Amino acid sequence: MSEKVSKKKMVVLTGAGMSAESGLRTFRDGDGLWEEYNVYEVAHIDAWKKNPALVLRFYNERRQQVLNAKPNKAHRLLAAMERDFDITIITQNIDDLHERAGSSQVIHLHGEILRMRSEENPELSASIRGDILLGQVAPDGAQLRPDIVWFGEEVPMMLTAAHITGLADIFVIIGTSLQVYPAAGLVQQVPAGVPIYVIDKNIPTLSGNSPIHSIEQPATVGVEMLWLALGNS
Repeated sequence: MSEKVSKKKMVVLTGAGMSAESGLRTFRDGDGLWEEYNVYEVAHIDAWKKNPALVLRFYNERRQQVLNAKPNKAHRLLAAMERDFDITIITQNIDDLHERAGSSQVIHLHGEILRMRSEENPELSASIRGDILLGQVAPDGAQLRPDIVWFGEEVPMMLTAAHITGLADIFVIIGTSLQVYPAAGLVQQVPAGVPIYVIDKNIPTLSGNSPIHSIEQPATVGVEMLWLALGNS
């Protein structure tokens, strides 16, 4: 009896470009604004302290946009590739499109728009599909807020993501400029010699001891090219 061949470990870091083709805009579109807001007016812990009503309204709008969006071909292909690879997706995105496409192992570095939590206790969290209202409180009596990691806050899943990255046989970067830390620092955790595939319309600069394969395409085209490059036609 032959031994079962274990699947190679593929770790995929995804950013806003992954969901852009599902119609979800990013802070970095155009002049660096998302809709009419500056990122630091709605996505920083100080913004929450200064104007929680504005922050809630912003994320309530985003939540409905996520609910109306659908996974694109890139999301679906990554899910399908689990047939041949042990895939963990580390995403900077706060949407649930990877999960809806069928990916089974997803780490959300920056939180999830479809969850809410106590502003005092991150452990007191629950799913949310509607709006979070000012004055709406968690079981501990504290105001409910989006379960999002804002600028100025620690990234609780970072150590887990770094550990998973260190196990990679293949590392893939999709739709991220690698400008937001600490997420961008995950590239430094890739074991030496492990191939790195970069899929983006604008390939970010990388350095290190790994072979770099650049696919200068949007996510839907690039992931299909990755699929073919890895022999999964």
